[in-house]
Amino acid sequence: MANPVTQMHEHIIHAIKNTLTTKKIAIAFSGGVDSSLLAKICSDIGFDVTLLTIGFEGSHDIEFSKKIATLLGLKHFTYIIQKESFSSVVKEIKLKIRTDNLSWNENCIAFHYVSKLAKEHGIEKILTANGIDELFCGYAAYLKVVEGGEKAVMALMESKLENEIKMMKAVDVISSEFGVKILQPLLSKVFIAFAKTIPIEEKIKNKDDLVRKHIIRKLALSVGVPSDSALKRKKALQYGSLIHKNLMKFKKT
Repeated sequence: MANPVTQMHEHIIHAIKNTLTTKKIAIAFSGGVDSSLLAKICSDIGFDVTLLTIGFEGSHDIEFSKKIATLLGLKHFTYIIQKESFSSVVKEIKLKIRTDNLSWNENCIAFHYVSKLAKEHGIEKILTANGIDELFCGYAAYLKVVEGGEKAVMALMESKLENEIKMMKAVDVISSEFGVKILQPLLSKVFIAFAKTIPIEEKIKNKDDLVRKHIIRKLALSVGVPSDSALKRKKALQYGSLIHKNLMKFKKT
């Protein structure tokens, strides 16, 4: 029987190749295991990879991504969000996507800046690792349901996937204004179907499992993702970039 880590590697390669028609790509990059794994595999199979990171000055993602990008040896550009113009971007996004969903707004704001950065460097296709947290129990919410067994985990997974797919359509509205396309190879129907066959214990152990996504971390280490990234606990984009913190300040004013 094939090694599940090897199978995972092959399926991710297949998902990437089936998504892309151009060699020059960017990856929305935080330095965490998901985006680092995607970047490493894309580079290994011959894509011209540029890493893009956004965040406020001194944010975790800006600082950590520089370290991991250097270790990966890949081109890396950062965009520092200016507090002076942030409020106008927040208002603009709210008008365009017309939802009070905080996570949707935060992600659309983040990808506004990622798309802007991509355009500045003449890149039209951005890959994201969206799908990994949903399919491999990356979110803390999985800790609350894992004791209910596979059925409970899968029910939450379906809910998370549905929300993510809808949210990325809203993100696409924002990125299209820059002439940029956001692509999610790991949210393809084929990859989702495969990921659901991976045993739950390869994803999450129990209600105290603060690491999670175990098979993803094993694969990351096996392909040469730095251990600082591969073993790092999750920090969502809106928190690592300080977008959430600054959006909350803006809402109070």
